[in-house]
Formats: sequence, C-alpha cells, structure tokens
Amino acid sequence: MGRIIVSENVSVDGVVQDLSGEDGAGRGSWLACADEQDRQEWARGGAAEALAATALLMGRRTHEWFVARGWASRAGAWADRLRDLPKYVVTTSALTGPEWVNSTVLNGDAVREIASLTRRVEGDIVVYGSGRLVRTLIEHDLVDELRLVTYPVVAGAGDRLFGETSGLKPLRLVHTGTVGAGLAAHTYRPGRDTP
Repeated sequence: MGRIIVSENVSVDGVVQDLSGEDGAGRGSWLACADEQDRQEWARGGAAEALAATALLMGRRTHEWFVARGWASRAGAWADRLRDLPKYVVTTSALTGPEWVNSTVLNGDAVREIASLTRRVEGDIVVYGSGRLVRTLIEHDLVDELRLVTYPVVAGAGDRLFGETSGLKPLRLVHTGTVGAGLAAHTYRPGRDTP
C-alpha cells in the first residue's frame, strides 16, 4: 500500500507560495534567505527523497510549474529521477503545455482517485507544492507523513500550507533537525490515536 508523503518548503509564517520569487507574488525569493550551503544541503535532501520515492502526486498548477521551469529536460540525478518517476496529476481541467513523461491525469473525485492510487502503488508517493491538493489530503486524513523544511523568513503574504479544516487534525512529531545550518526540518505523522 502506498503512503502519501507531503514534502513542503514553508516560511516561518506557513507560506508555501512563490519560494523562488518567479510567480509574481511580489515578495521576491525567500529561497534566497538561506545561504548557499543550506540550499545545497536542501538540494541533496530533495534528491535523496526523490530516489526513495515510488511516485509523485501533484496538482495541475505544480505540474505545469515543473514543466515550465525545464524539469522535463533538465540534467542531473534529481531531475533524472523526477522524470523517471510515475507522476499522478490531480486536475479538474486540461493540462497546458508539454506533458512531462510518465504523467497520468487523475480527474474526477480527487479523494476517491487518491485513495485508489494508494491501494495500487506500493511505497512513498511524494507530494511537492500543490497547496490546494495538500489541504484536501489533510482534510480527508490521507497524509501519512508531513515533511516541512522551514526557511528563516516571514513572507507576510501568499498562500499558506494550512487552511480551515472540519476539525482538529492531530499530528505527532517524529523527527526534527536542520538542513545545513539555517533551515529547520520537521517530520510529522498523523496523531490519529491522540484524543
């Protein structure tokens, strides 16, 4: 059975939008608030996470973001692995631009499609970006692990990772550490047994 692993870069105030400053949110790159060594360690961790993954799950906008930034043809171990992985794209509209190889569109009821996917795919199904999709996954208790890398900046604006939920969503901290010297890394799992 597959496990849904949400892997997100967040600001201290929980913003996940426009990390690189390329999407026009007007805040510039908060990725640049980390020093070069931290960014290199982050990239090594991202590549290792992709190597351990069985598949990627993402929303349409995140899929298009990766394609627009050349990940479909980029060189390097991380890009090669992302290209090789099966990619499942949740969308209610058509994809625009060129397809990324090994991409499958999941349309229809997202919750039902993703639950079915976890029954068909063994191993870690990693979710990058995809804020709306992540909020749906959290709301429907479909997240098996939440990996957050927190950048030392208050973005002050932009889409946040967590939105309104129908009730409490307890989590258990299972790992804490740093990426490089300046980025905090926290891993949570559902605290379903927590009262």
